Amino acid sequence: MAWALKLPLADEVIESGLVQDFDASLSGIGQELGAGAYSMSDVLALPIFKQEESSLPPDNENKILPFQYVLCAATSPAVKLHDETLTYLNQGQSYEIRMLDNRKLGELPEINGKLVKSIFRVVFHDRRLQYTEHQQLEGWRWNRPGDRILDIDIPMSVGIIDPRANPNQLNTVEFLWDPAKRTSVFIQVHCISTEFTMRKHGGEKGVPFRVQIDTFKENENGEYTEHLHSASCQIKVFKPKGADRKQKTDREKMEKRTPHEKEKYQPSYETTILTECSPWPEITYVNNSPSPGFNSSHSSFPLGEGNGSPNHQPEPPPPVTDNLLPTTTPQEAQQWLHRNRFSTFTRLFTNFSGADLLKLTRDDVIQICGPADGIRLFNALKGRMVRPRLTIYVCQESLQLREQQQQQQQQQQKHEDGDSNGTFFVYHAIYLEELTAVELTEKIAQLFSISPCQISQIYKQGPTGIHVLISDEMIQNFQEEACFILDTMKAETNDSYHIILK
Repeated sequence: MAWALKLPLADEVIESGLVQDFDASLSGIGQELGAGAYSMSDVLALPIFKQEESSLPPDNENKILPFQYVLCAATSPAVKLHDETLTYLNQGQSYEIRMLDNRKLGELPEINGKLVKSIFRVVFHDRRLQYTEHQQLEGWRWNRPGDRILDIDIPMSVGIIDPRANPNQLNTVEFLWDPAKRTSVFIQVHCISTEFTMRKHGGEKGVPFRVQIDTFKENENGEYTEHLHSASCQIKVFKPKGADRKQKTDREKMEKRTPHEKEKYQPSYETTILTECSPWPEITYVNNSPSPGFNSSHSSFPLGEGNGSPNHQPEPPPPVTDNLLPTTTPQEAQQWLHRNRFSTFTRLFTNFSGADLLKLTRDDVIQICGPADGIRLFNALKGRMVRPRLTIYVCQESLQLREQQQQQQQQQQKHEDGDSNGTFFVYHAIYLEELTAVELTEKIAQLFSISPCQISQIYKQGPTGIHVLISDEMIQNFQEEACFILDTMKAETNDSYHIILK
């Protein structure tokens, strides 16, 4: 009995000794590093934590932000607690985003009675796609020429001033607005989530995007460069009506879950509130891209201007001589894929050399990349060129050529490559695709290094020497590889010239 009473006392002594030893072992932790050597804020500042910044709770949960942005679209009910909300949008549909002023009385008095600028962006949510964003957007530009990823529905928007869209930044729009007045902007997203997946599975397997809004105020120089607030939300974009079907599917799945399982998920809200995040870094890979301030006229473009300038030269396609060779290294093959608009498949062909790619059969490429991109990649690998719709040959007339023609008429001999004295004349090939008079004018001007404005009219010499005005229909009836001699005649009214095809 005495032995039984001593056992707890012995245990108590042992436990007390262990506690003292443990406390002693901890007493020196951190002293060797010095005061302030270890800081959680320093750790969170590392690049690996940058993407998660927007999801971290603020230091003060009761903090009232100066602005609030509300996307008028319901959130998905299939999102777990403590995860970021997810909102489904339909491609091309206009969605309202309300710009709300949440400032307290006396907060930010410097913007009272003044305008602020907000920049809207649609960017990738996944880190993997953020690293190749430039290549992804360039590939989308080639596949959808003339289209934009993000647009503003101006007729439906309220309170926005001077909306602008840079044609070099398809995923960005910006405008000015007065926080003291009601402001609602309607946006349209024209890309769908499956356009950036390696395999086309459908809307549910598409990549998520982010809608981010950065707001700036004027500095002392009148430039909108001083950051005020940034917020973003996660979205997925479906083909028309696909978002409604996906929302319905998620709701039906949640209804089948038990009450205990439903507690693990967020409810679906009628609107989406954008959460505070870090400002979007300035883009460096776009030439002449506008900075957060856009007071200069050359750095911003009015919405809808696009590339419609008459003097604008369209971006040339990849050079036709850019053929893949068997000696191409894997690194060079990756660059070739980017140049020829196959950025989506660079990860699949990471270790493929030129010889490896050229060994692929048509069926192999289609199975890997799908029918549309597979056929395009196979034709590019084989160096197949698209033949022009019409080819003609032209030669500029000279005094020597006129004398030679007179000799040929006298002798009744026709020589295509020259004359009996051994002289010959150089012809130039002109390739036509649109078969229009405007295209012919531009090609002739390009051939002789002059401006198209210097060519007033183009005529074709007809029977008995009459001059027939060239029309689209006449060009469409030209014979393939027809030969013409170009003669020039000064226009009567200005410094331009008439071109005569003989």
